[in-house]
Amino acid sequence: MGTPRILVIIPAHNEAHSLAAVVADVRRHCDADIVVVDDGSTDDTAAIALEAGVELLQLPFNLGIGSAMQTGFIFAARGGYDVAIQVDGDGQHDAAFIPALLEPLLAGECNMAVGSRYREQGNYRGALSRKAGTALFSRVLSLMLGQKFTDATSGFRAIDRQLIEIFARDYPRDYPEVEALLQVHLARLAVREVPVEMRTRSGGRSSINLFRSAYYMVKVLLALLVGYSRRRAPQP
Repeated sequence: MGTPRILVIIPAHNEAHSLAAVVADVRRHCDADIVVVDDGSTDDTAAIALEAGVELLQLPFNLGIGSAMQTGFIFAARGGYDVAIQVDGDGQHDAAFIPALLEPLLAGECNMAVGSRYREQGNYRGALSRKAGTALFSRVLSLMLGQKFTDATSGFRAIDRQLIEIFARDYPRDYPEVEALLQVHLARLAVREVPVEMRTRSGGRSSINLFRSAYYMVKVLLALLVGYSRRRAPQP
């Protein structure tokens, strides 16, 4: 393959406070096209994306991160991109680590590279409840798939052309990061974790509160178990 065509997908819901800085950070560290998927924002997210000179896709109302990312993957598939990278619009993902994500992907060592806050000892300080949830999902996936995961909930990830096509057709809706790892495994494709540093949110509010965290854990665990058992069941 010659020079790969790379697309950075930035899902954003009411991220006017941080979006311009995120776009600038990506441009400093990666020679790629950028698309912002505005997930039904009610602030100036769309206007800031246009001011920054990036592609803008607007969803009519807030559909959630899964639908926002699938919209980006459809755009990547139709545009013939070789690599798609997710960088969240809240400023947590440090674009300086994009080259580290790309390295194993472009070397053909994996189909998905996931940035892990916990693969090595770093400076990330997240909420205890979220760290506990990440640890639980990482442990469950490690047991299910026979591969060690340390940051199953990380949204900082890069995928190749084959997964772009798969995710454009079918991508989990609510809290998709964990389920997508199972989806990759069941497609017999390879995932590699890459150590990265992440920041705390630069502003705004997380959409995940205590109630949603509990719902998230139950829903995703059930989805993992059902998906794993159904797809591994012998066909009649």
